[in-house]
Amino acid sequence: MTVTLEDISKAAEGIAGEIVRTPVVPAARLSETLGCDLHLKLENLQYTGSFKDRGACWKLLNLGAEQSHKGVIAMSAGNHAQGVAYHANRLGIPATIVMPEFAPFSKVERTRSYGARVVQTGETIDASAQAAREIGEAEDLTFVHPYDDPLIIAGQGTIGLELTRDIADADCVVVPIGGGGLISGIATAIKAFNPATEIIGVETELFPSMYQAVNDQPATSGGTTLADGIAVKSPGKLTRAIIENLVSEILLVDEGSLETAVHYLVERQKIVAEGAGAAGVAALFAHPERFQGRKVASIICGGNIDVRLLSGVLARGLIRDGRVVRLRIEIIDQPRQLAKLSEVIGAAGGNIIEVYHQRLFADVPAKRADVDVVVETRNIEHVQEIISALANAGFQSRALSTRSVDGGI
Repeated sequence: MTVTLEDISKAAEGIAGEIVRTPVVPAARLSETLGCDLHLKLENLQYTGSFKDRGACWKLLNLGAEQSHKGVIAMSAGNHAQGVAYHANRLGIPATIVMPEFAPFSKVERTRSYGARVVQTGETIDASAQAAREIGEAEDLTFVHPYDDPLIIAGQGTIGLELTRDIADADCVVVPIGGGGLISGIATAIKAFNPATEIIGVETELFPSMYQAVNDQPATSGGTTLADGIAVKSPGKLTRAIIENLVSEILLVDEGSLETAVHYLVERQKIVAEGAGAAGVAALFAHPERFQGRKVASIICGGNIDVRLLSGVLARGLIRDGRVVRLRIEIIDQPRQLAKLSEVIGAAGGNIIEVYHQRLFADVPAKRADVDVVVETRNIEHVQEIISALANAGFQSRALSTRSVDGGI
């Protein structure tokens, strides 16, 4: 069984007015940084914050009367759960969602808020999936697969149809891959209209399941990733066949590239994306030569990032860029020394955020002390200026929190 352009066109007609027709926006500042003409498809603007609304809605609209009456069951760590729960509630269909024990609290609570019965069980996604199958069989519920289902793929493929209308001349489209439903639908739609458009998939280095499957490599997926929405160990069989036929290449990205993408999307484009949603942009940072001078469309497939996690990513980004630095400064332990070094930092244009005075636990002589100072700066070069100013004033210092000053740490 496969998915056709006709299936996707039918899905587009069926879900019209039921989901958000999301915009494609030019990413001018990121384009300057990356050296390509980048455009972003904002699926984070769907009601539940991800593209999963599309496939879930279309699947539920195709249930029979008896199936709708008995209800559905789905397994998900977050976005698929919310998509199914929201549209099931809207359509009056009982929904049970099995979520793993590690699912973020915020996603669990949002899923419950859409009226679904949430069952949290399983230390892994696979264990949760098995539990969902067992509950579904016991209660005669229809299982809504997150990706390996023709109706789900057709629903996600409506993104591709919209892209062909909004940015028909893209050289390539970059799409995150978890189980493969999103890229399978998009590739089917776009290739039907413009076979020359290159479709490129993105996975994390920790979860390269589809990359390994299509390249006949042993499976190694595992670990903790910022892109938990695409942390899939078992890619789909139907989606794999489509990807092998239509996708040019699957690129892998590390955690640093994902953090950079989330950070710069917020700061430079004012777009909030979760790790999986930013994976396409992360690929541009990780493999810039692959996209130089090209017109690129990337799917921001979700924006459901925990606020505390986002705060941490943004703070780490400032440190990574040298705009917040922690300096360890050795001083003589006597009056006015702290005031003097504060004057030096201020005169050099640094803004002191925090000060930690280390007398008892630092490995320094008894009449000296270490002071750790967290300073807001303009950039890496400015950090070096402050270090030089401190040295000229008789204070030896080193950066503890940036990888780019004096070799960094």
